[in-house]
Amino acid sequence: MYNILKDNVINWGDTMIGKIVFVVPDEKVAATAEEVIHELNEDIEVYRGSFSEGLKYARLAVCNGANLIISRGGTGNLIKRNVEIPVIEIEFGSYDVINSIHKAIQYSNMIGIVGFSGLSLTYKKVSSILEKTFSAKIITTTIKSEREIEHHITNLYLLGCRVFIGGQAVMDVLDRLGYAGVLIETGKEAIAEAISYAKGIMEVQMIEKEKAAILKSIIDFAYDGILGIDKNGLITVFNPVAEKITGVVYNHAIEKSVDDVIENTRMIQVLKTGIPELGEIQQIGNTSIVTNRVPIVVEGEILGAVATFQEIEKIQKMETQIRKKLLAKGHIAKTTFDDIKGKSKEILKTKEKARLYAGVDSTVLILGETGTGKELFAQSIHNASLRGDKPFVAVNCAALPENLLESELFGYVEGAFTGARKGGKIGLFELAHRGTIFLDEISEMSPNLQARFLRVLQEKEVVRLGDDKIIPVDVRVIAATNRDLYKFVEEGEFREDLFYRLCVLRLDIPPLRQRKDDLYELVSYFLYEKSKLLNIRIKGISSESIAKIVLYDWPGNVRQLENFLERCVVLCAGDVINVDVIDEAIIGIPTHINGTEDTDKEVQNSNRGVLKHIENETIKNILEETNGNKSLAAERLGISVTTLWRRLKNMEGSEE
Repeated sequence: MYNILKDNVINWGDTMIGKIVFVVPDEKVAATAEEVIHELNEDIEVYRGSFSEGLKYARLAVCNGANLIISRGGTGNLIKRNVEIPVIEIEFGSYDVINSIHKAIQYSNMIGIVGFSGLSLTYKKVSSILEKTFSAKIITTTIKSEREIEHHITNLYLLGCRVFIGGQAVMDVLDRLGYAGVLIETGKEAIAEAISYAKGIMEVQMIEKEKAAILKSIIDFAYDGILGIDKNGLITVFNPVAEKITGVVYNHAIEKSVDDVIENTRMIQVLKTGIPELGEIQQIGNTSIVTNRVPIVVEGEILGAVATFQEIEKIQKMETQIRKKLLAKGHIAKTTFDDIKGKSKEILKTKEKARLYAGVDSTVLILGETGTGKELFAQSIHNASLRGDKPFVAVNCAALPENLLESELFGYVEGAFTGARKGGKIGLFELAHRGTIFLDEISEMSPNLQARFLRVLQEKEVVRLGDDKIIPVDVRVIAATNRDLYKFVEEGEFREDLFYRLCVLRLDIPPLRQRKDDLYELVSYFLYEKSKLLNIRIKGISSESIAKIVLYDWPGNVRQLENFLERCVVLCAGDVINVDVIDEAIIGIPTHINGTEDTDKEVQNSNRGVLKHIENETIKNILEETNGNKSLAAERLGISVTTLWRRLKNMEGSEE
């Protein structure tokens, strides 16, 4: 049934005291409680002890984290007066009273009921039924403490009562006096009802605690200082920000009169008038604050007031930071020099020069064929510079018509032209303030815009369309083109003075055909990235496929290579990209080998050297991946084992 421990604590399993505990006065109630708890599959501990002993266990339960106590009779009343958590009383059921009277009438038809208010109330509910059912005289008396029991029993005995009904404490006195008694038992239904009621209270209690915790977190971590007073003008809320702004610690503010704590406050006036005061400037010491004061009104009655306030200087700083973040949103350079793949001497030399350019603030002109990665270098220069944490604004001068590009670059005021946005619009030069603006395809900028752009470079200021207000800007300019910009100057299509302004630092990006040593690394990188992106498992690429890739000129450079390899990943039926996949993927694009610029013997010999190097590196990598398994390696490479042996032998010979 239940286990009575040495300290009279009844414990189920290994679970320690939970949120709800029973403190009951006798073993029989404890046994019934244990049975109900087991049937309901609840996790509740039971302490057994009446009156002072029960109070001792109740206090112990509170110390161990109990949130609610269920008890009965005088023990419950005593606990309720001496602990701060809720105490639920087990009410006697009508059946419990009727059953006790049925047992008592077997001793005498003069019955006295002695108990606390709960027992008397239950009897009154069923008294009319009992008078019709039993031919007995029943007298009830209500006790308030354990000390009154003997006195009440004696009085009832003098009135003729010869049998008594009550709880365990009453039974103890009757035993001592030698009178007959019937212990009123607590039924399972009453205990189950008490548990249900307790859980309901616990649920409400937890909801209120959660609300209080959320409110406390909001108040404590709010950016504003928060101060609340009750209807008497005493401070009830004083958060950490309020402490910091006023210089008054929480303990010196809480429950104190607001006039004694905060200088120049008008909280009492708001309390009296009920009129909110919003956006008021207030001086606290040497600190200027902006304050909102509002009354707390419940059903037409003013019960208090609350004020929120901030330092004016911090508001101004925060607005500046927010403006910067909003302006920089979407204008971020993501690429660094580490993201630019390749170890050829051509690309390493270019990266080194670009790093030098990042250390100064001069204008940079990046020249390179389409797809060579001009914007990647522009972003890397920006990120490596002192402007790296500021905006990086990129605009393609060829992507927008002249009038739209002009409004985007310089901004406009409301009404500047038909269709102008209400309130106007900030320009890209302003967005890039303190950062970098990247002007791609600068050769496509119209002469009119070139003149306005030159003024920005010379004067470090812009004027929005439709406005005469001059706005100073601090912007580093990086421009790029895939055209011969000086030829445009000679033909009169590009301003010569602007060209020299742009070409302070010149960076030439080598085409892919001039750095084929990087092909193996680029192919490996793109295959890995594309297979991961497309969720297609690719183990590698055959040496013959690499050969075809090396021999192609890639007029679209790295961008064309990237797109081509994505197509290869999609078309690959197995997990190794072979020549068939290359041939299929290359359909529709120029297939010329060794373009017209690089047909001399020196370039052809260079290509053969690069091809041999890449082939050797491929074989080494595949052998490492297959743990030296030559059959598996040959299969992965798309060649026979005999061919693999022969190439390995040639590799050894070349190393010697």
